[in-house]
Amino acid sequence: MKEIKIRLATTEDIAVLKSFEQGIIKAERPFDETLKPDPISYYSIENLLKDDATAVAVATLEDKLIGSAYATITPAKSHLKHSKYAYLGFMYVDPEQRGKGVNKSIIDFLFRWIKEKNITEVRLDVYSENAAALRAYKKAGFKEHLVNMRMKI
Repeated sequence: MKEIKIRLATTEDIAVLKSFEQGIIKAERPFDETLKPDPISYYSIENLLKDDATAVAVATLEDKLIGSAYATITPAKSHLKHSKYAYLGFMYVDPEQRGKGVNKSIIDFLFRWIKEKNITEVRLDVYSENAAALRAYKKAGFKEHLVNMRMKI
C-alpha cells in the first residue's frame, strides 16, 4: 500500500503550492461574493516559508504533493487567557485524495509543531456554508466558536 507522508514544505514546492492556493480560491469563491475576480492570491507562499513563526506542511504520495496547510503563531488579544495561539490556514487536499485522512494527517503534524512551541490554543476560519470543511474540522476535533457576520449596505 502506498504511504502518505507529511513533511515541511520547501522552496521547491512553491509552484505546486501556488496551484493548491488557486484550488482553495476556486472552492471558496461560491461562499464569498466579496472576492475580487481572478486572478487573486490569498498568501505570499514565499514569505510563509521564510517565517520562523510559521510551519507549512505538505502531504506527499510517491513524492507527489497531494495536500497542504500552515500553522502560524499569532499574538492573542490582551483580554484572552492565552498570549499566543496557532492559526491554521492554506488547507488543501487534491480532490482525488479526499476522504483518506490526508487533512487530518497534516493537522496532526502541525499540532506536534504547535505543541513544541508551547502553544495550546489553535484556531481557523471556515465559511459557515462550507459543510464539507465544517465536517472535516469537527472530525479533527475543532468546535464552532464565533460567527463572523457581514452585510452590504
